[in-house]
Amino acid sequence: MSEQRRITVSEVMKGQFIEMDGLMTVAEAIQALVKESAHTLIIKKRHDHDEYGIVVLADISKKVLARDRSPERVNLYEIMTKPVLSVAPDMDIRYCARLFDQFGLACAPVLDKGQMVGVITYEEIVLHGLLALVSD
Repeated sequence: MSEQRRITVSEVMKGQFIEMDGLMTVAEAIQALVKESAHTLIIKKRHDHDEYGIVVLADISKKVLARDRSPERVNLYEIMTKPVLSVAPDMDIRYCARLFDQFGLACAPVLDKGQMVGVITYEEIVLHGLLALVSD
């Protein structure tokens, strides 16, 4: 029996991500997301003992658009999820996929020693990680 190749989160994660202050508005966030062709915002820590937050497109849709709130008047901190579940860069993508399933996640920040190094989504797990496994 051959040993399966191990693919880690760091091999498939997006190293580029948008980090914004929680006081920024949803309108400003939408502009940044469109400009960068992104779907996820990481909300910066306010101090060393704070935690990262996250805003995904579903948050904007459910908490702003569906409730007929003005994107110019809603701050990111009002709709973010905080604290956010994060993963380590050396985690096997199989365990990352299980974590996503168990907690209903679609994406997660990748933290290395408390510092943000990237973002992982199902897209990276499947299209890059699983593809690499089946290509071997």
